Amino acid sequence: MSIRNIKQFAACCLLLLLAEKATGPCPAFRLCVDTVKKERLLPSHGSKPGASAGGGFVKILILNAGSSSQKSRLYDLADPLPDQPPPPLWEADADWSEQQGRTELQITTAHGQVQKEQLQTDRRPELIEHFLQTLWSGATQVIARPEDIDIVGHRVVHGGPEYRETTSITPAVKAAIKQWAVLAPAQNPANLEGIEAIERILPTVPQVAVFDTAFHRSLPLPAVVYPGPYEWFEQGIRRYGFHGISHSYCAHRAAQILGKEFPEKNVHAPALRLITCHLGNGCSLAAIRDGISIDTTMGFTPLEGLMMGSRSGTVDPGILTFLLRQKGYSAEQLETTLNKASGLQGISGISSDMRQILQARSEGNTRAMLAFDIYVHRLRSFIGAMLATLGGVDALVFAGGIGEHAADVRAGACEGFEFLGLQLDPEKNAHAAADQDIASPNSAVRVVVVQTQEDWEIAKACWNVAKTLS
Repeated sequence: MSIRNIKQFAACCLLLLLAEKATGPCPAFRLCVDTVKKERLLPSHGSKPGASAGGGFVKILILNAGSSSQKSRLYDLADPLPDQPPPPLWEADADWSEQQGRTELQITTAHGQVQKEQLQTDRRPELIEHFLQTLWSGATQVIARPEDIDIVGHRVVHGGPEYRETTSITPAVKAAIKQWAVLAPAQNPANLEGIEAIERILPTVPQVAVFDTAFHRSLPLPAVVYPGPYEWFEQGIRRYGFHGISHSYCAHRAAQILGKEFPEKNVHAPALRLITCHLGNGCSLAAIRDGISIDTTMGFTPLEGLMMGSRSGTVDPGILTFLLRQKGYSAEQLETTLNKASGLQGISGISSDMRQILQARSEGNTRAMLAFDIYVHRLRSFIGAMLATLGGVDALVFAGGIGEHAADVRAGACEGFEFLGLQLDPEKNAHAAADQDIASPNSAVRVVVVQTQEDWEIAKACWNVAKTLS
């Protein structure tokens, strides 16, 4: 429809609207409304003025699956993308970690609507179908119909050696995600469930996979190849690295906070060396030079590296062969022990949650004290390894639930590096807000707290794909 015809059509609609208000329901006006919706001549509910799938705005749905949670966001984006993450148009947060078979769901919109529900299921496909309905119906409606969604992006933990960048989802990609689930058993199957749910609910909408391993594709071979038989490497047994979406976001956000630029934006920018610390229930570090990952602590699986909530991190492989031979452990028992009964949980006997460890530590619980001390000791040790790889460091970046909120962990980690001239500001550290430099003014190394925004990083990747599709 031409601009002239649209204006004439709009004028007719206005006259019919006035007639409806004066005389009651007008079938002709209802027909006009249906035509507007069908032809997408006007933005759907919640869009910015002038928005449409073909008019510069792109509605991007994000699915971010956890082992016992499911997050989803809807962004409404236009060119140019903002430097800072905008608030999503709609958010869904589902969590079933507290009780098997029961899910706490919260829906929030940019207009201020909040809807909370308790659902008697923990089946991911059912939950996704349920909360997506709130996008186009009910009090939290922000779009007119499912077809208003232009593209769907999924965080996928492991793509193996084949998929190291954002990829449109095809049967071959799904097969690879399933194949590599053996190395990410708590994550990849959940990612697949989300992909297949979208195929049923939004069958015509393109989907893309954003891989957590992709950011680390730049690792040099010495940081990739394990010192076992070279045949391992030929068989795909190598270090992949994880939490890449978070490390990428945190590196770029830290540079913004510090007023620095990477060479991708300014070829004359001085080198910027960062150690990003993603500390949540899963934990990893990355050594990042000029926005490029050159080393990281996780490897073949998300089990390697730092002590974590319920994962051991790196241990002597001889322990595993000892347990297999002398204690009668099965491979399944080892996997469960290392992934679910180790780390903070295994040492403290209390919890995998650092908040509960800190509380018990303050009450004098000796095993909680030991768990905290081991955690900080290993954190310092691996920061030191990243420091050596970089040949120095300009900023230490903390993110994730622990990195952002546990002042004692940040302080303990930084104490080991005072010889570098690193000086933490105690007051800023104790009351750290997100996206803030908490080092003292005279510190030779900056210390930055960043609220990681994985969903926004995925949305940006989808935006780039959407531009190529259009």
